[in-house]
Amino acid sequence: MRSNQVKKGSTRAAHRSLFYALGHRESDLKKPLIAVVNAQNEIIPGHMHLDDIAKAVKFGILAAGGIPVEIPAIGICDGIAMGHNGMKYPLPSRELIADSIEAMVNGHAFDGMVLIPNCDKIVPGMLMGAARLNIPSIVCSGGPMLPGRLNGTDISVSTVFEAAGRFEAGKISKEELAEIEHTACPGCGSCAGLFTANTMNILAEILGMALPGNGTIPAAYQGARAAFAKESGARIVELIAKNVRPRDIMTLNAFKNAITVDMAIGGSSNTALHLPAIAFNAGVKLPLELFDEISKKTPYLTKMSPGGSHHIIDLHEAGGLNAVMKELDTKGLMIKSAKTVTGKTIGANFKDAVIKRPDVIYTCKKPYRKTGGIAILKGSLAPECSVVKESAVAEEMLKHSGPARVFNSEDEAIAAILGKKIKKGDVIVIRYEGPKGGPGMKEMLNPTSVLAGMGLDKDVALLTDGRFSGATRGACIGHVSPEARDCGPIALVEEGDIIDINIPKRTLNLKVSEAELAKRKKAWKCPPPKVKTGYLARYAALVTSAAYGAVLKAPDEKI
Repeated sequence: MRSNQVKKGSTRAAHRSLFYALGHRESDLKKPLIAVVNAQNEIIPGHMHLDDIAKAVKFGILAAGGIPVEIPAIGICDGIAMGHNGMKYPLPSRELIADSIEAMVNGHAFDGMVLIPNCDKIVPGMLMGAARLNIPSIVCSGGPMLPGRLNGTDISVSTVFEAAGRFEAGKISKEELAEIEHTACPGCGSCAGLFTANTMNILAEILGMALPGNGTIPAAYQGARAAFAKESGARIVELIAKNVRPRDIMTLNAFKNAITVDMAIGGSSNTALHLPAIAFNAGVKLPLELFDEISKKTPYLTKMSPGGSHHIIDLHEAGGLNAVMKELDTKGLMIKSAKTVTGKTIGANFKDAVIKRPDVIYTCKKPYRKTGGIAILKGSLAPECSVVKESAVAEEMLKHSGPARVFNSEDEAIAAILGKKIKKGDVIVIRYEGPKGGPGMKEMLNPTSVLAGMGLDKDVALLTDGRFSGATRGACIGHVSPEARDCGPIALVEEGDIIDINIPKRTLNLKVSEAELAKRKKAWKCPPPKVKTGYLARYAALVTSAAYGAVLKAPDEKI
């Protein structure tokens, strides 16, 4: 056992003494030492119940013959961080989470880990840590929030963000806004729609790193979640015994399966950041072109909020991810031989699944759309890449040309939107909000929600070198790379330039001549950094392009 480094031999007497101080017995030190990495805190609704999940995990580990040791992980609520300088921190926190897991687990020579996340950056951060350490690991999330109910209709946090725009447009009263905000989020769990947190919890399952149900069993189903956690605890002991490691599971085929399901359900555009980052830590090359390659042959089978009216509870009732994969397999789109933490292949996991609600999961013969949910656009404005959640774009905005309205920060853009300075047909450009320029690549849910609430999401496009929330809908194109801070073409756009968007053809072009762009580039001066000290300054100095998952890398490390 790996933990014998801190438990066995005469030179480890002092180490054992410290274990005895924790209440362990001599017999306990003969068992595998398992880190229960718990991201519980009292600021994220998705995390407030994770102590109960951790307790059940520990019961499962003890019953199976392991020794659970709970250790912490940080977490930031994207919803609360949204729309102010706090949003600079969530993406960089992903690296802190992976780094802290590396430090805690290697520092104490654990034999394995159970990872207990629930929200946006915590899930990929933990998976990055697992891939990097490559010791037996399993993910056990806290589950999705139930939707709120208002006048017989399911609503969620995205409803509230958009309601703010409706209020600003005079479409609802102050009292109606208050009723929505008091109703949308009824309790614990990751926000109820197919936003980034639930997308990543789902993909942890598809990658093979979590048991079936990880992404869909509601947090409020306490009995089912406790049983799931106990089984996850028992499984980690088995994974350690058989020395099954994350890199045995998270192979290129596993990532292809994850992208396929992501496209079929219309997951968050942030997966184009997180899956490459996890793959990088697993030693797997995952070019963004693969997303488009898979999207072209993958039908869009579910229309979840924010792109539709269904929430994760509906997907759970419909048969969950196994039912989605079983349907995709009718077209031969799943790689069934991929390994999972169940001890079975992914194909064996879904072989008996059935679609229980055909109103939620469509068939491959009659999908919502013949192609997948995310599109990677390239062109003169985005030579490396840009990303859009195609499934959440209105049909009339899939092709659009319009004049650029240029803003050097999110705050400037919001002020213009609220000031009624944006007209139908405009293309809003928000720049210097990328991984380096932000720094931290802020999500832009506030401006997109206000636009949607004002009814402009079918008339106005928005593009940025920052990114969008999983709750975003509309013609919102993020991850434009190279970013403005690196003097990408987005830095050279001027007010009134015509921008041409063609999502079906996967192009994003600036209608300005090469000669004019060369002239502008020669005159361009890099603005001073927005943050000069602390973690964000160090992050900005080390972070790579969004085209490579915005990972941090050592000077000699290759992407």
